[in-house]
Amino acid sequence: MADKTAKLTLDDGRTVNLPVVVGTENEHAIDIRSLRADTGYVTLDTGFMNTGATKSAITYIDGEAGILRYRGIPIEELAEKSTFVETAYLLIHGQLPTATQLTDFSKQLTYHSMVHEDMHHFYAGFPSSSHPMAVLAAMVSSMSAYYPDCLDRNAPMELHITRILSKVRTIAAFAYKKSIGQPIMYPRNALTYCANFLHMMYAVPAEPYEPDPLVVKALNQLLILHADHEQNCSTSTVRLVGSSGANVYAAVAAGILALWGPLHGGANQEVVEMLEDISTSGGDVKKFVSDIKDKKGNRRLMGFGHRVYKNYDPRAKVLKKMADQLFDHLGVSDPLLDVARELEEAALKDEYFVGRKLYPNVDFYSGIIYKAIGIPTPMFTVMFALGRLPGWIAHWKEMVEDPSTKIGRPRQIYSGENQRPYVDINDRT
Repeated sequence: MADKTAKLTLDDGRTVNLPVVVGTENEHAIDIRSLRADTGYVTLDTGFMNTGATKSAITYIDGEAGILRYRGIPIEELAEKSTFVETAYLLIHGQLPTATQLTDFSKQLTYHSMVHEDMHHFYAGFPSSSHPMAVLAAMVSSMSAYYPDCLDRNAPMELHITRILSKVRTIAAFAYKKSIGQPIMYPRNALTYCANFLHMMYAVPAEPYEPDPLVVKALNQLLILHADHEQNCSTSTVRLVGSSGANVYAAVAAGILALWGPLHGGANQEVVEMLEDISTSGGDVKKFVSDIKDKKGNRRLMGFGHRVYKNYDPRAKVLKKMADQLFDHLGVSDPLLDVARELEEAALKDEYFVGRKLYPNVDFYSGIIYKAIGIPTPMFTVMFALGRLPGWIAHWKEMVEDPSTKIGRPRQIYSGENQRPYVDINDRT
């Protein structure tokens, strides 16, 4: 397919032949990189919905078929068989680690789990009402001040990658402890990555705390399922900021802030709020579905449908199974889970939703699982960031190692005033 081209005919009669690029999964793209130089034209694609900003070997998505693969491996297999640390290694380094590599990687994450003691003073400066995402972004950005060698673009980055991957969970847990007025809990070297995070979140001084193995597995799955999702808003932000030569801490902090937006990282919180609204209004799911279809009461169906998936989100299938296991294991009787199950069943049988391809997505079950294991609602987006971190790092690393990378510089179509003179303030009306 290397010799295939697309033909573009302009309104002045000129014809331009543009190369066609084909991905390994037979995705086709028209290469327009020379279009402006050759013709003076640019393309207009608001939101970049039809624009490939890069070639990437990290994640493949087929939204029509409901397929998500990390480095070629189906997400279902990773969620069932892998751990978050192993999946992070896969995303960042391109291959599953050997037993020796995984052991060494885990040891490095354990070794770098502490944050600099001076950074603790930062927490004292934040008001107790601070949103944990604000704290997380500020603390991650400040890490570049403590590790200034990251500013050298030619210096090895492996140590910084290990540091940020390990320390972000500590920073997030400390932010939570600060928000509830409890003393911070230092990481324990004997615990695995996810178990250590749960320890730092829930342990208190002088009281033993041992994370539940199934809760640890659930957290591993949640983080794996959020670890990467192609060129989404936050990942694109990381790549755009990183394209300027910004260090990995600055690029990841930018990704955290992009994720903070409610249209990106806050969807699982909105699902929980929707389920709570149904429950407190009497639990009448049929009426809720009817109101959605009739567009009554400004009610919205959250957690169904996806900008990418036009089929059942494969991540939602994994989480549905985990939700059933976890709630049975914990003996939790949560009316929200009953409402969620009833709502999913009603929507999947209703032609109104099926015809519009509104299938459950990853956010539908992730929120109620987080709630079941004690994660407070303001921390939901932080958990999303913690999961997405390996993907951000992998894309940043892929970009900086690509010799063809250029600084991001989108074009625009100007729609403002034509040239006009400056008017003195006394003559303005």
